[in-house]
Amino acid sequence: MKPSLLESPLSVVNVGVDAFNLSVTTHGGSVAQVDWQPPGNADPVLAWKLAQLVGDRQDPDATGSRIDRANALAVERVLAARPTLVDVALHARDVWPDMDRTLLHAGAPVAWPDMCGPMHGAMIGAVLYERWADSMAEAERMLAAGEIRFAQCHDYSAVGPMTGIISPSMPVLVIRNLTHGNTAYTNINEGIGKILRFGANSPEVLVRLKWFEDVLAPAMKKAVLLSGGIDLKAIQSQALLMGDEVHSRNVAATSLFFMQFAVPLSQCELPPGVAHEILKFIADTSQFFLNLSMASAKATMDAAHGIEYSSTVTAIARNGVTTAIRVSGLGRRWFEAPSGRPQGLYFPGFSEADANPDLGDSAITETAGLGGFSFAASPALTLLAGGSIAASMEYSRLMYEITDGRNPANSLPALDFAPAPVGIDVRKVIDTGIQPVVTTGIAHREAGVGQIGAGIVRVPMACFVKALEALAEQYPA
Repeated sequence: MKPSLLESPLSVVNVGVDAFNLSVTTHGGSVAQVDWQPPGNADPVLAWKLAQLVGDRQDPDATGSRIDRANALAVERVLAARPTLVDVALHARDVWPDMDRTLLHAGAPVAWPDMCGPMHGAMIGAVLYERWADSMAEAERMLAAGEIRFAQCHDYSAVGPMTGIISPSMPVLVIRNLTHGNTAYTNINEGIGKILRFGANSPEVLVRLKWFEDVLAPAMKKAVLLSGGIDLKAIQSQALLMGDEVHSRNVAATSLFFMQFAVPLSQCELPPGVAHEILKFIADTSQFFLNLSMASAKATMDAAHGIEYSSTVTAIARNGVTTAIRVSGLGRRWFEAPSGRPQGLYFPGFSEADANPDLGDSAITETAGLGGFSFAASPALTLLAGGSIAASMEYSRLMYEITDGRNPANSLPALDFAPAPVGIDVRKVIDTGIQPVVTTGIAHREAGVGQIGAGIVRVPMACFVKALEALAEQYPA
């Protein structure tokens, strides 16, 4: 005779809240916990909109919904992209002649009174660098009075780390997607210490920026043109195999760039000592490749933007106050929410109380499958971020749940060389409740102090809620 249910060992499958598990295990039972939460951020109205977007099928003979097909096209464009450094523009105004007195900044639009401390400091520094003012007080007065125009880097096909400031006289790196023909731009990485992107504006900061303009950029331009272009996608792919995730850690990527750049630079006719000075600067600046990685991702993701029906996220940007996303099928609109403070490891003497909310355009790398999505590739970074190698691998595994594609060009050794996840789908974020993870530096909330740590931050769920509602409105089933 078979034992009855009450006589059998108790085995329970628990879905969702794990508070019920203890009463089972204390009485000798076993529990299989299934992590689950209601779709649609536990909002029934949002869940219904999500269901309509997931089940949207206008053509009964077609494979998948309109959105599925649009997202597949977006991923196809991402995988086919060939971002390449092709030139260096000696001044941003050479690229955008209508800049006049305009300063580009990271993230979505933000007014002067609402800007964070580092953004204020960087804006003041840019005004002094341009010689629009003779003193910090005069520069601040002009900025507060609206005499200087602000615009977003992304609206100029550009990206910049942290504050992301680009002014008319600054040189910009020119990255072209050779597959699709679009171009992206970025400023030059300043290194560490007192730097404009963290809000520093002292004389040594301005002297370095002037050296970029007068010495570094003209020499880089000669070397890049002589090289015939430097393949950034190949560098990123190789760097992932060497311990970078090519957002917060760029040691390998900078070294690989150095190898490709040094030879053509050595062939250029330059004043005595200039080549050595430039190579030493790059060698001393482990994050030099960061800006190139960002612009590479920008050139890649812009090719996937503007696809009708697509729910693919093509940009994540932070201005130090809000985090915002753009979605391929929703034009140039930003979907914003207050930025969180990164969680991670703080340098000695600093704590979360000193941190500025998340800042910078650099999360564009996550949309292209790098950074937090390739976290498993960078064991050294996991230690800096205060986590564990096991956690870094889990972050990458989770990102497969909210993406539509896999990039064979970017393989993750720790995950048996699995292709990195790519193509964040707004619908999947809302369905799973999994927020994209971003690896990031932590900026001090006051201008000019600089980086005070490193860690991770999650893109706010509210960004995706707003985007899904916009998708439902624009593309009704």
